[in-house]
Amino acid sequence: MKLSDFEKNRTNPFLDKALEEVQISRKYKTASRTSEGAMLQAFDPNTGEILGHTMFIREIEVDEEKFTKVYLSQFESFWELSKPAIRVFGYIMQKMKPKSDKLEFFIDECMEYTQYKSIKPIYAALASLIEAKIIARGYNENVYFINPMTMFNGDRVSFVRSYVKKKRIKQGDPQQLSVFDAIPPLNIG
Repeated sequence: MKLSDFEKNRTNPFLDKALEEVQISRKYKTASRTSEGAMLQAFDPNTGEILGHTMFIREIEVDEEKFTKVYLSQFESFWELSKPAIRVFGYIMQKMKPKSDKLEFFIDECMEYTQYKSIKPIYAALASLIEAKIIARGYNENVYFINPMTMFNGDRVSFVRSYVKKKRIKQGDPQQLSVFDAIPPLNIG
């Protein structure tokens, strides 16, 4: 297949499926409580009222190296990819921005990254990645959408939540009154 065989998209065509399939679970961490004798307290000297107490904060080091998550449930979509498609996929992972489903694709940068001297293997690779539903064409030649069910850079749950569709309120017939319109307001006082 050729790249031009695939339709261009104004929005990410994978989003509806992602909204249905992303599994959300809640996890809670509770900090161990400080014993009363080790706690520092601030109080009002006039009333004796406790105004506050100490809080112990655990510092966590975060790896600032760029990362992309590849989801195991979708890993089989990579099995049939050619070597050029794997190389172009590497370029795509480098270009992904945190919490974004869209990426800017520049052929000259991709050629430099993949070390190809021609654009032909890159276009064939893009077609393979689209056919495998890893990416989708965007609205112009420099824009592609990633499939957040296959890979994502950042917190996919907060990303998907930001795309939650609002439910529309059904509009009634404007010629009909509702039961609540017929009830006169209460006069209190």
